[in-house]
Amino acid sequence: MKTALILNGPNLNLLGTREPQVYGDKTLADVEVLCQQACATHGFALDFRQSNHEGVLVDWLHEAGRAYASGSLAGVILNAGAYTHTSIALHDAIKGTGIPLVELHISNVHAREAFRHHSYISPAAKAVMAGFGVNGYALAIAGLAGLQA
Repeated sequence: MKTALILNGPNLNLLGTREPQVYGDKTLADVEVLCQQACATHGFALDFRQSNHEGVLVDWLHEAGRAYASGSLAGVILNAGAYTHTSIALHDAIKGTGIPLVELHISNVHAREAFRHHSYISPAAKAVMAGFGVNGYALAIAGLAGLQA
């Protein structure tokens, strides 16, 4: 069974309390349960992680590259949070590993502040999911399954 790696970046540990009018009232633990259910539906094991530190996310992407090369990883779903708009390091890690990656945003970043309209992740991503709330995670897992077919 292949694994779907879900990586969550800075401030996503605050889901449920941070700007609920934008991000909803579900916690990161609720999102993990949703992802577990979606992964079970699509025949994936789940590896679900969160870090507020860019270097940790880069290290996890490198680890994912090795797992993908060995055939044990289906791909990565990355909600990079604010690092989406600032991190060339994440962009380079994605490109350098060759992993299939879905960029994920809970909100529609294109309907928000102008600084959120640019993504350093998108050019390296296989697909982008935005604006479906936390249900976007389940949709991204289904999309990852579709890429396997």
